[in-house]
Amino acid sequence: MTTDPLVVFTPSGKRGHFPVGTPVLTAARQLGVDLDSVCGGRGICSKCQITPSYGEFPKHGVTVSDDALSEWNAVEQRYDDKRGLKTGRRLGCQATVQGDIVIDVPPESQVHRQVVRKAATARAITMDPATRLYFVVVEEPDMHSPTGDLERLERALREQWHIDAVTADLSLMSKLQPVLRKGKWEVTVAVHKGHKDSVAKVVEIWPGLHESGLYGLAIDLGSTTIAAHLTDLETGEVKASSGLMNPQIRFGEDLMSRVSYSMMNPGGDQEMTKAVREAINDLSTSIADEAGIDADLIVETVFVCNPVMHHLLLGLDPVELGQAPFALATSESMSLPAREMDLTKMNPRAQVYILPCIAGHVGADCAAVALSEEPGKSEDLVLIVDVGTNAEILLGNTSRVLACSSPTGPAFEGAQISSGQRAAPGAIERIEIDPVTKEPRFRIIGSEKWSDEDGFDQDVATTGITGICGSGIIEAVAEMRIAGLLDESGLIGSAEQTGTTRCVPEGRTHAYLIHDASAEGGPRITVTQGDIRAIQLAKSALYAGARLLMDVMEVDKVDRVVLAGAFGAHISTKHAMVLGMIPDAPLDKVSSAGNAAGTGARIALCNITARSEIERVVREITKVETAIEPKFQDHFVAANAIPHKTDPFPELLQVVTLPSPTFNSAGGADEKSGRRRRRRS
Repeated sequence: MTTDPLVVFTPSGKRGHFPVGTPVLTAARQLGVDLDSVCGGRGICSKCQITPSYGEFPKHGVTVSDDALSEWNAVEQRYDDKRGLKTGRRLGCQATVQGDIVIDVPPESQVHRQVVRKAATARAITMDPATRLYFVVVEEPDMHSPTGDLERLERALREQWHIDAVTADLSLMSKLQPVLRKGKWEVTVAVHKGHKDSVAKVVEIWPGLHESGLYGLAIDLGSTTIAAHLTDLETGEVKASSGLMNPQIRFGEDLMSRVSYSMMNPGGDQEMTKAVREAINDLSTSIADEAGIDADLIVETVFVCNPVMHHLLLGLDPVELGQAPFALATSESMSLPAREMDLTKMNPRAQVYILPCIAGHVGADCAAVALSEEPGKSEDLVLIVDVGTNAEILLGNTSRVLACSSPTGPAFEGAQISSGQRAAPGAIERIEIDPVTKEPRFRIIGSEKWSDEDGFDQDVATTGITGICGSGIIEAVAEMRIAGLLDESGLIGSAEQTGTTRCVPEGRTHAYLIHDASAEGGPRITVTQGDIRAIQLAKSALYAGARLLMDVMEVDKVDRVVLAGAFGAHISTKHAMVLGMIPDAPLDKVSSAGNAAGTGARIALCNITARSEIERVVREITKVETAIEPKFQDHFVAANAIPHKTDPFPELLQVVTLPSPTFNSAGGADEKSGRRRRRRS
């Protein structure tokens, strides 16, 4: 057994053992990690910046000591002096492996930048924002009427706009008098008054008529990605949508790993809080640049997030969420100044609103989905599944709404998959397998052509074919089941059993070969038995959560299913049903809601009445705790089969024919496959 240090890269999850002294860049290249370098490792281009992490990492099975990388060297110091390196960053070409280490590759160091596919969904929203613009004419000062400028501004707002009283921070007061005089006593002010505020607050002031707009951010802070929508607070129009990977991934890919990191590393929660706040600051700057606006015009931000992200965003230790009874520090909505959260790349007096959490494992993101999709107003029984690293599930109608959280893990995001990657140009996102020839055809992110169409090679020349993302692996596994390459238990057949040489030996099991560019130095993309198992575990958790809610509701069928989230928006309903990710339903009753959590955040940003509404609604939602329900495990085990061991899925079988081979590790198949089982000698 090797004694060489273990190197784990995030967010890819790729790992390997390397001799002491191996440069991080070399380790990344040998593992196929997406780490950029233009200068060939000479410390000139700085493209290979990485962020090492130290402490206990139970998820990865390593303890990282402070001396796991070589010491800071003169080349890194020279670059830091000239251009600056973010705190904690190292150059991958200069830092060498000295011990077990967990290394994060930030988005700007990746050749194939991640595509955060949580675009805004078109939605009609009644505009009633908490922050509004008001143009006022202020009375000039008079020695015979000694009142302050703020008091006369307050009087102008009361007389001209019926705003009874206002306050202002000291930072606003410092610019009040110069702006009033520059505008010749005509000014535009941004006034914030939340739905629970008794007094309004002036958050910004401009001379004359301000015509450059007023903006807010609706942010869906997920375990894996952070998605933001820059929204015009006057019209509700989304001016730009952008996102990035959550840098907390380096502390753990799933929520419980991050809770464990906080438990086992004193100050670990503060590390994670700092990382996510810095990322939000970077995102605020980049989205403002993309829209061509001054970031100071962002005066309000609404956050939706799961409970662990909620606590880490606010700087609260999430340790209590890792053990029964899963107590939240607070479940109520929160309104506070952005500066209290170190959010400095927006207006210095910007305000933050965070939607309420439903319970210890069902957070503000689920509340946002409820606000967007309104299951409590549905006449028919609707199942809403927000698919992600941690799935949020709602089931209800006008009589009752239930909610639960199901730990699906990162497989749906492309993590823990042998050829997996998160969505980026070059990643396979769609796949079809001919049931007769067993040959695949696929599409990648960045091209509209299928791999067997003319012009495909020219289309992918720039990006290459780099791996397979979440939607791609789901379709691949489902297509393998439809094509008879996979039996009900999830076992991949051999070449003899399946009739295709694309089923290749992989240790004691088999894998299905999708694409092989190894002869040209490219990747060899396969679906392995381990990949199938990871998808089985994820989809079983999803199905079991939904089925548990149906048990509580005492129903065996739902009228319709809504798939939400970035993943839910990109997976085909047919493939989701073939896998058994969700309970059986007519395919025409399974739809996508896009980024419903992000839509809920936008609604709360643009309409303060909606904030009062969701605060009322969450108190009426019944939370079901999957962690302590015995039936959850029963449903989970039965759902390991594809599509399911006991549920016949009659609606699905009307439109899809599923072969019924049964493969065995000895290399044969039983009579169900139509082939003779080979005897052992």
